[in-house]
Amino acid sequence: MFDKSRKGRHEGVTVFEVDHAKQALSPSRYERQAIELSAWRSILSDVGLIGQDAQRYDGIGFGNLSCRTAPISAGRGRRSFLVTGSQTGHLSQLTLDNFARVTQYDWRANRVSSEGLCPPSSESMTHGAVYDLAPSIRYIFHVHAPSIWSLRRRLKLPETGACIEYGTPQMADAISELRRHSLFWSRQAFAMAGHEDGIVTFGKTAQEAGSIALALLAQARQIVHGPVHRSE
Repeated sequence: MFDKSRKGRHEGVTVFEVDHAKQALSPSRYERQAIELSAWRSILSDVGLIGQDAQRYDGIGFGNLSCRTAPISAGRGRRSFLVTGSQTGHLSQLTLDNFARVTQYDWRANRVSSEGLCPPSSESMTHGAVYDLAPSIRYIFHVHAPSIWSLRRRLKLPETGACIEYGTPQMADAISELRRHSLFWSRQAFAMAGHEDGIVTFGKTAQEAGSIALALLAQARQIVHGPVHRSE
């Protein structure tokens, strides 16, 4: 059951400090990536993994996508990325103006620096923590999938602790520990046990991260429906 009291305090609300420069992002540098993320967002929205629904989470938007931006060789805490803007779930299509670029993040100080016409997703600290695990991670998709989340252990997904909330230094620390999990790299996904329905997938390409999310959804539905027996 979704905990409305927790949602009221945290769901969709930024819980870290944001040093945000409100300025337009360069189309020549970032528009291609914004279009790619928007296309995958549309696909994931069609299957209910991202968006905004009056019947879910009291109508607050859910899910966010990101991808690394240059310089790819940057060190931890400075692996900049383009991410969907805060509370853009109600929009059917996103343009570059609906994205923010996170330039730095410090999970110990609980602070993010960003630029763009809208502030970054409230999950930006989580994205940064995942990018810090390896330079090869270029795309991160955070979806809300009740069927995957409820079956996360049967699907053999690593998970963060049930007491750890999204967008916090504790979540970033927990993600850092997940890399030691034997299935973390092979599954390229994990569940947030303390963030209702929260599933994160990642990959070198958008297609890889997106395909993993869709494959998990298919696997979860197969478990729910069970074997199909042909009638005589």
